[in-house]
Amino acid sequence: MCTGGCAKCLGTVLIPLAVLCTLANILLFFPGGKVAQENAHITNEVWYFGGILGSGVLMIFPALVFLGLQNNDCCGCCGNQSCGKRFAMFSSIIFAAVGLLGAGYCFILSAVALNKGPKCNTGSSWTYPFMDGDYLTDHSLWNKCLAPENIVVWHLTLFSLLLIMSLIQGVLCGIQVVNGLFGTLCGDCKCCGCCG
Repeated sequence: MCTGGCAKCLGTVLIPLAVLCTLANILLFFPGGKVAQENAHITNEVWYFGGILGSGVLMIFPALVFLGLQNNDCCGCCGNQSCGKRFAMFSSIIFAAVGLLGAGYCFILSAVALNKGPKCNTGSSWTYPFMDGDYLTDHSLWNKCLAPENIVVWHLTLFSLLLIMSLIQGVLCGIQVVNGLFGTLCGDCKCCGCCG
């Protein structure tokens, strides 16, 4: 497969993942699927916008660059037809690094949130009753959260989705780093036979 075509495939997958990460982060602002009575009732990691900024906005830029690489028809430089393609592929490595940073940010926030557990009403106050991640293996501890209803499942599901999707995004951006390196060294297969 041509390096430009490979990048286009990666960009096509990154766009829906970025949208899904953004939606998952937005849903976390509604603990248990209901409107929070106060902002203080929402888990702190939600306010760091890992899914919206990290795996959402920061992922859109690399995805759009990857989508446009196959159709980059730069005229070249110094009489070398593939020079423009090579520079475009090199620039895609930089954008892939931005995507890796965004995905890493979301991954780390999601892992911390999963370990910490949700913020919920334990009867006496709104607090984090599961500070050590013990609730992940012992479901009987979930009864500590009295409100909002089903907050543990809500928290666990959405942050797990963010964790998995950001991991996939990171892998895809890593693939583009390697693909971009090949494209920089060899050019696109339409311009140079060494990669085709």
